Amino acid sequence: MARLGMVIDLKRCIGCNACTLACKQENGTPEGISFSRVITEEVGTYPNSTRTFLPTLCNHCSDAPCAAVCPTGATYIRPDGIVMVDHNMCIGCRACNLACPYMNRHYIEHGLLEHGYNSEGISPMEAIKFADFDEGTNIKCTLCAHRVDQGLEPACVVTCPTDARIFGDWEEEDGKLQRLVKERKGWTLLPEYETKPNVYYLDA
Repeated sequence: MARLGMVIDLKRCIGCNACTLACKQENGTPEGISFSRVITEEVGTYPNSTRTFLPTLCNHCSDAPCAAVCPTGATYIRPDGIVMVDHNMCIGCRACNLACPYMNRHYIEHGLLEHGYNSEGISPMEAIKFADFDEGTNIKCTLCAHRVDQGLEPACVVTCPTDARIFGDWEEEDGKLQRLVKERKGWTLLPEYETKPNVYYLDA
């Protein structure tokens, strides 16, 4: 069985936020909610300062604490390792928000789906996307499961202009993910939480 995940090459990331925009367009998330984000930090002192970029998304942990604490089973792990939320079962208790050490859970406040991104109201495209969401529930990155099920890669991966995001299967022997992590000593965020993330990083 596959265990899908991603490697993010920080050496290639230029902080363009194409991944953020692609994710936003693909998933149509409400205002203020982004599944894919790029954390920017300025390091050093002038004139030798520079910026570092850290793209983030749900880590689709094999030992996902968000799934473990969900009282209704709304958060679950698919056989291929993708962590999902069944919005029909979610009661909006936000236990998963507290459990996720990566802050990659998003609660849809009441009233958030009543307006779009401009003063003219909800556009036809927003109306289509918003139909997948329910106020008072949690949503999260699905690793573009709807695309993966069609044999496609996540939107953030195909949009990255520098190929900084590499999507694949961790169960594939000698696969590209395993090779990159081994050769370049890949690491995960917050290893002390022992969540077994399926998103790894390569140093710049």
